[in-house]
Amino acid sequence: MTERPATDAVWRALRHRERNVLALAVVVAAFAVAAAVGSPTAYFAASLVAFCAWMAWFVHAVIAWIRLADF
Repeated sequence: MTERPATDAVWRALRHRERNVLALAVVVAAFAVAAAVGSPTAYFAASLVAFCAWMAWFVHAVIAWIRLADF
């Protein structure tokens, strides 16, 4: 058991490259589509998609942190 299991688990959970790249790709794709359309409604929809992607990333990171931590 490490000296700081929760801190080490946070770093391991945040280093999950696939989750990070997927969230970034979703946000970039949403804003690329919004830029192609060019309407305020498209940018609003892209903002909602970005918020949902961030929330999904956050929830999955916290679940990974809880699984990895040795409380």
